[in-house]
Amino acid sequence: MRLTDLLSPERVGIRHADGREFGEFDKHKAIALLASMFGERDGVTPEEIERVLLEREALQSTGIGEGVAIPHGALPQLKEQVAALLIVPNGVEFQAIDDAKVSILFGVIGPKRATGEHLKTLARVSRLLRSKEFRARLVGAPSATGVFELIRGAEPEPREETEKKGGP
Repeated sequence: MRLTDLLSPERVGIRHADGREFGEFDKHKAIALLASMFGERDGVTPEEIERVLLEREALQSTGIGEGVAIPHGALPQLKEQVAALLIVPNGVEFQAIDDAKVSILFGVIGPKRATGEHLKTLARVSRLLRSKEFRARLVGAPSATGVFELIRGAEPEPREETEKKGGP
C-alpha cells in the first residue's frame, strides 16, 4: 500500500503560522487542525481524533526532528488507516526531539487491531521524509495539490517495493 492510498489532496493543507487568523499557532492548534482534516470517519468525530492524537503527544512528542512530526493514533471503531498532511512553512513549536520547529505534520490514524500495518505506515512516512531536499520541496510547494503530487512522484510503485524485499 502506498501513502497516497491513505492520503488525498483534500486531506493536505498548508497553514501559514503568522498569527493573523487565530492568534499564535501552537502545537495544540496544529493538532486540532490536522484532526479536522481527517473529517468524520466510521462514526469517529474530528474531536475524538484530536483527543487520541493529544493523548499520544502527552506520552512523548511525535516530533522526530528535522522539521517533521508524525502525530498518530488508533481507535477501535476505525475500519482502515487514513492519513492527513499539514504543511506549516513558518514552523510551529512542537517539543520535537531536536527542539526545532516542525513544518511537516504527517498524521496517521487507524484501527486499534491493525498495529502491524500502522507501524509499517509510520516507517513509510519516515522513509519518505528522510531527504532534506524532499522536505524542502514539500514545504515550498505552492498548493496542497502540489504537495500531494510530490508525494505521489516520490513513492515507489508497489511492485518496486516487492522486488526490493526479494519478492516476485
